[in-house]
Amino acid sequence: MESAKGGFFNSPTVHKHRNLLGHASKRLHDELSEDYRDMIYADTAAEVETRRKAFLRKWRLKCRAVADSLEEAGDRLFSFTRLDPSQWKSARTTNAIERLNEEFRRRIKTQTVLSCAETVPMLLWALLASGQIQMRKVDGWETLSQPLVPMSLDLAS
Repeated sequence: MESAKGGFFNSPTVHKHRNLLGHASKRLHDELSEDYRDMIYADTAAEVETRRKAFLRKWRLKCRAVADSLEEAGDRLFSFTRLDPSQWKSARTTNAIERLNEEFRRRIKTQTVLSCAETVPMLLWALLASGQIQMRKVDGWETLSQPLVPMSLDLAS
């Protein structure tokens, strides 16, 4: 699924998007997708929250199940807004991790049995060190040491 700002977005936001689409009729899918992308890809935490509220107001009227599903996700879906905005792209997606897992699985398919659990990290490191598996730099890595914005705990979860 291509985002409005280019590139692809993936878990957890893509999973919630698919879930929301499952609650809406096909004729609403394009409109729902556009509203969802506008909300998820807003530039500031305040704008994400403003668009979230607008999304909920609109979709409560159009298709209550969509609004209920977004509310069910709670603040966890928007936890990326606690980070520095330079990290949001990486935090909204799991593409880098999924790519690593996919490549690692592809590489070990030829191995019928790995001799022990310690073999797995050694093989992974060897593949990374040899350049057979490459990882891209996490967006916003320069700000990873910054503390997270405080967030109240959801004790009901």
